[in-house]
Parts: sequence; structure tokens; C-alpha cells
Amino acid sequence: MSKVTVLIPAAGMGKRMGKAVVKQFLPLGDKPMLAHTLLAFQRASEIDEIIPILSQEDMENCLAQIIERYHITKVKTLVVGGKERQDSVANGLHKLEKDASVVLIHDGVRPFVTPEMIRESVDHARKGECVTVGVPIKDTIKEVNDQGMVRHTLERSKLWAIQTPQAFPVKTLKQAYEEASQKRMYGTDDATLVERTGGKVRVIMGSYENIKITTPEDLVLAEEILKRRYDADRDRL
Repeated sequence: MSKVTVLIPAAGMGKRMGKAVVKQFLPLGDKPMLAHTLLAFQRASEIDEIIPILSQEDMENCLAQIIERYHITKVKTLVVGGKERQDSVANGLHKLEKDASVVLIHDGVRPFVTPEMIRESVDHARKGECVTVGVPIKDTIKEVNDQGMVRHTLERSKLWAIQTPQAFPVKTLKQAYEEASQKRMYGTDDATLVERTGGKVRVIMGSYENIKITTPEDLVLAEEILKRRYDADRDRL
């Protein structure tokens, strides 16, 4: 069976959160936010290895307060992040074992990823596909010019908000990253780099709860999602 590794970029400073502690280490319920994310992949049978990508300053804290404390045994190595998210993922790709054939990328501050998203993403990547989770846009989206005037109203039925995880055959993603490096191109997500090489990316259904926590408002919503999930689990017992 092919080896499946997930890279978890978590080296961001989180300036929009406005907190003294970097956002991935902020408490969410009874655990640091990053612990929830790592535990989701620790529990997923499809995942063989987890590689967190962190700032140098956060290495010791992550190891002691999250990986060791919550027994996240699928973490074998920690990787130092780069200047931008794309640089961080590139550093992680260099650390993949030779037998890794599928790689997932998942935001460290997206703690509500579900077992179904992980399983479906891995299944597609094992078949040679590139895949990202996402959700259909609910709002009307308009393109606006520099003067604040509407240029176009986009057709909402064809628009999706893209999330993570994103999953790829290792060879395909490495090739996309190598080409991006040569051309000094940056993308807002990993799927964009694959698209630029002519690769096709499948979008599968994510969840409106699979939020990326970047602002204080997101954190309030995350606490409510977590409470609702805890209550649902308790009711099933």
C-alpha cells in the first residue's frame, strides 16, 4: 500500500488575530488549536505520517505541549517553515520519504477537518488524481475595480470556496513546485500550482464548518462549532 504523508503548514505569525500568542497555539476548547488539527490526522487510518511545518521559535513548544502531550505518534520529524506558505510547503516536500506516494497539504489552523474529507481525498490521490475539498459559494460575488466600481457579477453556480486538505500524487506536486520555483511564481494554494502546469484538479465537497481560523471572529465561531460537536458526541453515548 502506498505511503500517505500529510504536511501541516503552521509557521504563520497570525497578525490578523491580534494576539500575543501565535494563532495555531491559541486555546480552542481544552487544547491548543494545532492539537485538534494534528489529532484529526493521527486518528485517520489512511495517514501514515504527519509533518508539521513550524517557525524555528515554535519547535520546542510544539514538541512538548502538543506532540508529546497528546501522543501524536505519526509525527517523526518537524520542519522549519519559509518566508511564505509556499516556501514552507516546499521545505516539507524535501523531507518526504522516498516511499511516499501520496501527499496531503492541510492548514494548521483548520481544525475541523473530518475523517470523510481525509478518506475521500486520499482515495482520489491514490488513483492518480489531484483533489481539493471546497464548498459552493453562498454569496453573490462581484469583481470590483480600483475605484470600487463593479466590473462583473460572477456566476455563483460555478464558484466554490476552496479549503484544505488538498491531496496529490507526490511526483505531480513536486513537479509543480519545481516549475513554480524556476519561474518564481506563487499561488494562494497548492492546487493553483498544479493547474499552472496543465494538471487537472478535482473539487470534492468539504464542509462549511471546515473554517480557517485567522481572525478573532473566526475563533468565536470555532468555539461554537467545537461545543456543538462535543454535545453531539455526548448525545450519541
